[in-house]
Amino acid sequence: MGLFSGGLDSILAALVLRRAGVDVEVVTFTSLFFGAETARVSAQAHGLVHHVVALGDDYLEMVRSPRYGYGSQMNPCIDCHAFMVRVAGGMLEELGAEFVFTGEVLGQRPMSQNLGALNAVAKLSGMRDRLLRPLSAKLLPPTAVEKRGLVDRDKLLGLRGRSRKPQMALAKELGVRFYPSPAGGCLLTDPGFARRLRDLWDHDPRAGAAEIQLLKLGRHIRLSPRLKLIVARNQGENARLERMREMGCVLLRPMGVGGPVGLLVGQAEAADIQRAAAIVAGYTKGARADVPVRIRLEPGGEEVVVSPLHPRHVQPLLI
Repeated sequence: MGLFSGGLDSILAALVLRRAGVDVEVVTFTSLFFGAETARVSAQAHGLVHHVVALGDDYLEMVRSPRYGYGSQMNPCIDCHAFMVRVAGGMLEELGAEFVFTGEVLGQRPMSQNLGALNAVAKLSGMRDRLLRPLSAKLLPPTAVEKRGLVDRDKLLGLRGRSRKPQMALAKELGVRFYPSPAGGCLLTDPGFARRLRDLWDHDPRAGAAEIQLLKLGRHIRLSPRLKLIVARNQGENARLERMREMGCVLLRPMGVGGPVGLLVGQAEAADIQRAAAIVAGYTKGARADVPVRIRLEPGGEEVVVSPLHPRHVQPLLI
């Protein structure tokens, strides 16, 4: 059972084992921060039996407090890999599989794929020497998988370092013609999203899935430690933010002009609503004079009239 992102390394790891006579299945995990679409396409293209498993609240708790900390953003790569390996390990018996493998390459990522990190993943996951890295196996101590003869060590590889040339040559040898670029698909590595997530948990340490979903939408403006304003960037986000008022948030819509809606998240008082309405009005098209802003959209919702606040004055508040 292999962890499968759909990228080149995970494809090659599966195909190297299959070439060695091993029956291979792969699993892709999904969460609030990454999906499985690339993996689905890659698995189908290479004839791999593919499982997709959604990670839940326990995964979110790991992201909130990772034992090995974060990378350059909010990415807990060591803990994340270990978590996925542990979940994949829990699938082995049901699927009749013997071990877990990954596409990790020793030294490819200085922080999360050095020898210490690989050992930490094996230990933290509980899989220890039932975890195989086919692409770098010859540079690592033999695992129980190899010692038991489940895989011929001579048919595994000894790749090391950050160069992609060996993988590209191997891809050509194995007939892999199309594969995605090595760019990450995890929002936790994105500086903008990571900044928003850090701000969210700094101000609301127990914020969960619903609040995290909002981080993917609009412009985020921190008005106070207890209050944040989200301003949509397009019609699609307008519609999605309007649906979010069911969370008990305050929705603001400028009337009579084209532009975005805003969503106040947190504890808002009258002065906060007035200020937020002025900010939202500032993002409308061509609004130069006073703008009426409807507070909520239900019948009987209040309306305030505000002078638009130009976005340049809001810039220091953007998260």
